[in-house]
Amino acid sequence: MSKAFTKETDADDDDDAAGGLPALPPGAKNYITPRGHARLRSELIQLMDLDRPKVVEAVHWAAKNGDRSENGDYLYGKKRLREIDRRIRFLTKRLEVAEVTDPTIHHGRDQVFFGATVRYADETGDERELTIMGIDEADSARQQVSWISPIARALLKHREGDVVRLSTPGGVHDIEILSVSYPATPTEN
Repeated sequence: MSKAFTKETDADDDDDAAGGLPALPPGAKNYITPRGHARLRSELIQLMDLDRPKVVEAVHWAAKNGDRSENGDYLYGKKRLREIDRRIRFLTKRLEVAEVTDPTIHHGRDQVFFGATVRYADETGDERELTIMGIDEADSARQQVSWISPIARALLKHREGDVVRLSTPGGVHDIEILSVSYPATPTEN
């Protein structure tokens, strides 16, 4: 079959997987903190106003250099342009459905809501801490989990001192909420 009739990759149209982020559950809101929203918006502006025009200019220059089928600059530029466009579509969709939720409004409360930092102990007494964030901003390396993760869903709406049942693939475990905190409002810093 001619190469002209083959699709380059199966992921070209998979906007939901752009950037390795999970898809939103059907009907779920895309909760996000103001900082996370600003970061996504800044990335979108960077891609649209700076990165994409530079790549378009490079592709245009490379296209003028003759045979495009063996022109590495042209081929790489076109591939990079598709990646940028896919990420722009993804960010645009995510920002359109984003529901900015400021966790500072819960500062001083002991109940777990979006944006809470929760310290808890498992059945063995091991203590851990995590912060419940939006799907697009959670970073496990920084002890942040998405609000749709099993542990976040188990913790939500409970209070300090509550024992919560957490279902995992390894079985059901009891965890005790030791403390709940939220970021202070900017005037309280």
